[in-house]
Amino acid sequence: MKKLLLYVKKYKKEFILAVICIQVETIFELVIPLIMADIIDVGVATGDKHYILVKGFQMVAFALVSLILGHACAKYTARAGSGIGAEIRKAEFQKMQSYSFANTDRFSTPSLVTRLTSDITAIQNSITNGLRPGFRSPVMMITAMVVSFRINPKLALVFFLAAPTLAVILFFIIKNVRPLYGKMQGAMDMVNRIIQENLTAIRVVKAYVRGDHEIEKFQEVNDSLQSSSERSFSLASLNMPAMQYVMYGTILSILWFGGNMVILGNMKVGALTSFLSYVLQVLNSLMMFSNVFLLFTRSLTSWKRISEVLDEMPAINDDRATDRVIEKGTIRFDHVYFKYKDTAKEYVLSDISFQIEPGQTIGIIGQTGAAKSTLVQLIPRLYEATEGNIYIDDHPIYEYTQDHLRDSIAMVLQKNTLFSGTVRENLYWGKEDATDEELERAVNISCVSEFLDRLEHGYDTELGQGGVNVSGGQKQRICIARAILREPKIMILDDSTSALDTATEAKIKEGLEKELPGMTKIMISQRISSIMHAEQIIILDDGRINGIGTHDQLLEENEIYQDIYYSQQKGGIQAV
Repeated sequence: MKKLLLYVKKYKKEFILAVICIQVETIFELVIPLIMADIIDVGVATGDKHYILVKGFQMVAFALVSLILGHACAKYTARAGSGIGAEIRKAEFQKMQSYSFANTDRFSTPSLVTRLTSDITAIQNSITNGLRPGFRSPVMMITAMVVSFRINPKLALVFFLAAPTLAVILFFIIKNVRPLYGKMQGAMDMVNRIIQENLTAIRVVKAYVRGDHEIEKFQEVNDSLQSSSERSFSLASLNMPAMQYVMYGTILSILWFGGNMVILGNMKVGALTSFLSYVLQVLNSLMMFSNVFLLFTRSLTSWKRISEVLDEMPAINDDRATDRVIEKGTIRFDHVYFKYKDTAKEYVLSDISFQIEPGQTIGIIGQTGAAKSTLVQLIPRLYEATEGNIYIDDHPIYEYTQDHLRDSIAMVLQKNTLFSGTVRENLYWGKEDATDEELERAVNISCVSEFLDRLEHGYDTELGQGGVNVSGGQKQRICIARAILREPKIMILDDSTSALDTATEAKIKEGLEKELPGMTKIMISQRISSIMHAEQIIILDDGRINGIGTHDQLLEENEIYQDIYYSQQKGGIQAV
């Protein structure tokens, strides 16, 4: 809760003004029943019309002031609630940006989306809808009870029966509804997961005519969310009828005993009317306060989920970093081991050792699941090596800051990612202040220039979400151009030319060698034709290095390389 108060601090002014408006509004509303009692007991009893008009005007004036204060309270509360929600959302998003792949693996993407949206909305709603009754109800309840005891102490003893009854009911409801709120948010995570998977893979779903299957999957998780929501809200909704039951029982008791007092002359009608007004205020305050508790209970559940994201310590940090700068691009793996979880029994990568000199082109090949992508993701510290060290320019990579390290290493991932916006805006991800000449150079090397003129607006063509209006090969070339624009010391191409024909791929490799000769290049590929001209080829097999050498050496000595080469020859993939 201390962390939550840090986000409230920025909107302290709005928070305080809202509370002041609430308290003053409450005071004016509490005075109105006293005026009403005077009108009945003095004005009506004596037939003094002037007195009735004066007191009536006071009631109207106080009611108008209460209305104005209520409006001001709603305005400041909305500002505070929305602002605090925005601050938490910003902090959570910033925290997520500091995560390594290991951190994001702990949370599923749909769960992070829910924690960033639905959970924060729950907290925002608890502030917006709970601030007024939360501060108004206690003041109104205590003041009304004090005035009630002053009007008639004997009749006010009914509170000692009503209040404990309401407290027991509220405790029972909150105790049982809190775990249900957690299950409901978990069910919402699952709904978001199915929606995200379906929308991301909509083309596959339609290609395989699996729409009905996806509907069934969605129906299952949707029913689970519906069921958990029904249980949560059904239990929470018991609050209102229980409160009303106690309230009407209390009113009937007061009317019975208070009526007898009026008949016996121990109490005036105006006093009983005023007393009833205060009783209603006390009971309504209790009812509103109980609703605040329910809102608070749900927001606590959401805050717990948000805190898990905010408290998650990044698996990779810059504690040992210095101001060291990458100058050459030498890479050395020294007996590196890696596994995704410390509790895993087996390593994904085992005893990896090799060295790459500056400006060299290195190929990595191996069967599916050989951990090729995992290997190169260790270089920019997207994952941290479990054992052993990786050196760049003969310094451990942890001595470089993550920002500098990743800025010096351009990765074109196996899964091509383009963002909503124009071609130009996507290229600027490589270098924000790139000149037109630098853009031209990058698109020429990556062969983007071959199709750029055919796009409707050239550089300013909108790509849509994920680049839906360009082909797979065009996506790959744009991603390569984006990496080239950075002019990195090290470039990693993770099977990022798989959708290109061999002629285009050869042009890109030739352009990289000619235009960026000092850049260290690592190319992962399933095709031997893509890496056969590399100065070194590394063969991975089940997370281990099976062989290192040139194309000719491996073709003569290595069985795995021979099997891949001859199978691709038979399959029609010619090594050129």
